[in-house]
Amino acid sequence: MDDIELGIPSGIVDSLPADSEDTKRDMQQAVGGWERELNAALNSGEPASAVVDHIEQFESRWEAYDEYVVELRAWGQSPIYAMAWRDLHAAIISQIYDHEDLDERINRERNARIVDDGIRPG
Repeated sequence: MDDIELGIPSGIVDSLPADSEDTKRDMQQAVGGWERELNAALNSGEPASAVVDHIEQFESRWEAYDEYVVELRAWGQSPIYAMAWRDLHAAIISQIYDHEDLDERINRERNARIVDDGIRPG
């Protein structure tokens, strides 16, 4: 399977204030690290499982940033950075699913986990 190539959608970068070079650089570094981790996962013994672990982390972070947006608005502060990071996590998840036949393998792994969780003693 070919390596995953991740990118930051231009809409996310364009949504940031003009003086956000540090945030843009942080996002680029984060995406580069995620790309390396995901490609290592693809080359592991159980690539679908390792990739799903990463997706679950991205989903957890997406939810956390989404909560920050609400909280920041409640405090009368701009949620633009939380929104950008939230949207970046969603975009990364989408890019993973769009890679070759990963979507099918991811769905099978997630379904297997649901079944495993459902039959485990509580």
